[in-house]
Amino acid sequence: MKVAVVGATGLVGSTMMKVLEERNFPLTELIPVASEKSVGMEVTYKGKKYPVVSADTAIAMKPALALFSAGGSTSLELAPKFAAVGCRVVDNSSAWRMKEGIKLVVPEVNGHTLTKDDFIIANPNCSTIQMVMVLDPIHRKYGIKRVVVSTYQSVSGTGQKAVKEMMDQRAGSTEHNVYPHRIDMNVLPHIDVFQDNGYTKEEMKMSQETCKIMGDDNIRVTATTVRVPVSGGHSESVNIEMHSEFDENDIRALLDPLPGIIVVDNPAMNAYPMPLHAEGKDDVFVGRIRRDYSQPNTLNCWIVADNLRKGAATNAVQIAKLLHTNGWI
Repeated sequence: MKVAVVGATGLVGSTMMKVLEERNFPLTELIPVASEKSVGMEVTYKGKKYPVVSADTAIAMKPALALFSAGGSTSLELAPKFAAVGCRVVDNSSAWRMKEGIKLVVPEVNGHTLTKDDFIIANPNCSTIQMVMVLDPIHRKYGIKRVVVSTYQSVSGTGQKAVKEMMDQRAGSTEHNVYPHRIDMNVLPHIDVFQDNGYTKEEMKMSQETCKIMGDDNIRVTATTVRVPVSGGHSESVNIEMHSEFDENDIRALLDPLPGIIVVDNPAMNAYPMPLHAEGKDDVFVGRIRRDYSQPNTLNCWIVADNLRKGAATNAVQIAKLLHTNGWI
């Protein structure tokens, strides 16, 4: 099985290869793909070096699977070309997420909706993935009316240049080119571009994608997305209004056994999820589970996950695993 990783030299692309290796994905040949300026570079996978090739070269090799993390415009151009040669594409950009007929998949939530006819599959936004992992089981039991979420997103979500810029600022630099303001020792309530309605594109992604993944357009979601000076791991404060009454201990008991979710919720021992502990892990961590006393049937919680792994690379590899398990690759 030939597997192409498009955007192999980037943060998410390199993490995809790492997760493929960790999970011993049954590929026979890795095809790392990047822009023309990176062609000829080498990446290492399972101790073997592979040369980076162009997209045209990769397409001619007819891979069974392509994991994309190369930006929206690249994906819009290249994903159909890979699909045309019988290759299944799992795309990490926002290009295909809300398109009619394209599945937007978190395997633990709606992996069952995949079919043999799906050749381009969208990987959701990193912040959406970790949130719906917690929301979905709650919605199935209690029904969710409304979600208010504020995110605390790490600079690795922007890429390698953002991480370097933050560390340079920490070392004394006054330059800022990646963000409109300094990020170290600061907080930016601004992720992606502002829309006409006053929200950013990232905030609208969380609203729209949540409903699509969970298959319910009646769930109302409002978001404020914020960039914080953390190198890895996204955090979210989530307020969930439900249709029916609940007990906090029942929520913990509901979430704790689920694959991919770890409940860390013991305030007496200062135990709660933090990006420091989530970084490098594939699980979604949830804690600070407590009732919102300002209105009925409403819960507050705190959700943390590694945005490069479950928020991107791991989720994509899990989708690929589903395709393989079903015999479609």
